[in-house]
Parts: sequence; C-alpha cells; structure tokens
Amino acid sequence: MAAHPGPSAHQLAEAGYVAPHWPRPWGLGADPVEQLVIDDEMRRSGIRRPSNQIGIGWAGPTLIHAGTEAQRERYLLPLLAADEIWCQLFSEPGAGSDLAGLSTRAERDGDEWVVTGQKVWTSYAHIASFGILLARTDPDAPKHSGISYFICPMDAPGVTIRPIVDMTGDHTFNEVFLDGVRLSPQHLVGEVNGGWALAKVTLGNERVSLSGEGVLWGQGPAAGDLVELVRRAGGTSDRLLRHRLVKVWVEGEILRLIRLRTVSAAVAGRAPGPEASVRKALADDHGQHVMEVAKDLAGAHGMTAAGPFEALASRHPAGLVSDGAGTAPPVWPTAIWSQGYLFARALTIGGGTAEVQRNIIAERVLGLPSP
Repeated sequence: MAAHPGPSAHQLAEAGYVAPHWPRPWGLGADPVEQLVIDDEMRRSGIRRPSNQIGIGWAGPTLIHAGTEAQRERYLLPLLAADEIWCQLFSEPGAGSDLAGLSTRAERDGDEWVVTGQKVWTSYAHIASFGILLARTDPDAPKHSGISYFICPMDAPGVTIRPIVDMTGDHTFNEVFLDGVRLSPQHLVGEVNGGWALAKVTLGNERVSLSGEGVLWGQGPAAGDLVELVRRAGGTSDRLLRHRLVKVWVEGEILRLIRLRTVSAAVAGRAPGPEASVRKALADDHGQHVMEVAKDLAGAHGMTAAGPFEALASRHPAGLVSDGAGTAPPVWPTAIWSQGYLFARALTIGGGTAEVQRNIIAERVLGLPSP
C-alpha cells in the first residue's frame, strides 16, 4: 500500500483486496487474522473499497458457491471493481417476510426462460446492471422446492423500473416490473428448482452484512458517537435522558462484544454460532433507540430538517465525534441524525423483519417448535 498510494477500484479488485476472504483469483484466500490485518492497514492508509454492497456482499458469494466457471469469469471482477452495480430482485408485494410465497414465474420457451411478475423494495435497481432474481419455475412443487435463481440484466426488454422515494427524501428503493423478460440458460445459477438453497446463502450473507459498527445497518454513527457528542455539549441535566443515553451505550457495548465473539470464533477456526442472528435482531432495535434518544436530546431542534445538532457542530468544527482511538475523528453531517431517525424505521423490516429473525433464533438456536 505504501508503494501504491491511492489505488483505483480496479487495482484493488485485481490485487484481491476488495474481498480478501474470497478464493483466488478474486480474493486472497485470507484467513480471519489476515482479513483483520488487511482491514487495519486499509484504514491506516485511508483506502476505501469500491461500493457495491449487494454485488460484493450477496451476489458474489452466491456465484462463488454455485455459479459456473463462465459466470464467475464474466461477473466477479467487474462486480468487485463496482463497474457493474447489482440489485436483489427477491421481495414482492405479496411475498416479503414469507419470501418462499413469491409468485413471479419463469417459464421455459425452448432454451430460454420467460419471466413475468413484479418485485418491490428493490434497492439500487435504477442504477444496477444486473439483479439476482428468484422466480417460480415449478408451480406444482412445494413452495420451497419450485424456485430457481437467475441473473437478470436490468436493461433487458420487458424490465420496467419505477422509483419509490422514502420519507427521508432519498430514492434508493424501486418497483420492478418483469413483462415477458427473456433470459438465456447462461443466466440460471445452480440447478433448476434449486433456488431456495441459494437464496438462503444470499440471505445469510445479507444478515451478516447488515450488522456492522454503525447503527444504520453498519453505516453512520454508533452509540459511542452520540455519547461523545453529548459530552462535548456539556452533558444533559435531564435524568431520564441520561438514563436512556446510558442504556443505548450499554446496548452498543453488548453488540460490540458479540461481534468480538464472532471474530474470535472465526480466528479460532470454529464454525459460526448463533451470534450473527442474535446480533442482527438486537442491532435493529438498537439503531432505533440511538436515533430516538438523539432526537429527544435535541429538544425542539430535533424537529428541524437540517439536523438536531447543527448548533453544536458549529462550535466544534473539527468534527462531531471521536472514535476514541486517537485518530482523526470522522465528521458526520449534522443532517445524519434527522435522516437517520426517519431511516431507522426500516431497520426492523429490511433484511428480514424482527419477527422473522426472532422465529429463526427460536427454531434454529433454541430448538423451539415451529409456530
């Protein structure tokens, strides 16, 4: 890194540093310790990986797991370099938490598949080159057994994308209509009717990806950042708010320690335990708690769109928060707290609802009977 300052996305992808845990030639086959070292060195060097969350986090691992050699050769390097953005065509108006109840159909026509249906809440569909698509290929089979997994070019004839603007004012989500979209055999991933097993591979990576340090699905500030912000402001005399602030800090510490358990298990070569599922379930509620406390701490200022801590930011131009490690503090835009408060409503829905996540923990971790 010292010899290659400011590497491009292509250089990082070709060197295997975007996803170092992937097997060569796309990654480095890095073990957990090597991954931690690489991440630390990239942080020290101020190097950012390309941004392609769905492609790198979910589509790529699934293609490595079940894709053909030709599919890996075609898609993985452009995906890692973020030359081609990916989206996820899973959720439907009538199949969200019950994903296996999807009704989008893929029917054979000669060697091709003809796809008809509708997807919703598709993040980044408007800028994506490809989407990972679940469609029903055998309507007579049990619902988990008649689904196949496809790669869908988002510029294919018959694909229509309509924006969904959320209450933060952002356009991330979309509706996607599939009207007789033709896919070649090369767009099928894995076996026909074997898509549900691959969907679980994708969703397993999704639930890990949505459990980073920041409280907004791994993005943005953490509870410790809010505590530091209040400390810089001189604290608060409101006993109830102090109690709530301590509570979210404690939640943040619990989540940090659970993450360290996961890392320690990986370093020791142990199989993943229930920590990832438990952390996802706790982290979603925690993100909402942090943003709610931030709003209430700001009082009437919390009602402004510019951000509840704008006045404080003007008194501390060097940065709103400190990471506590002696490094330069990140500067969170003041609006992140207001926007984060609105966005946090989605935390207990996206990536598997809180209710579904708790069912998974009950059945697969605690061994309780299915409802």
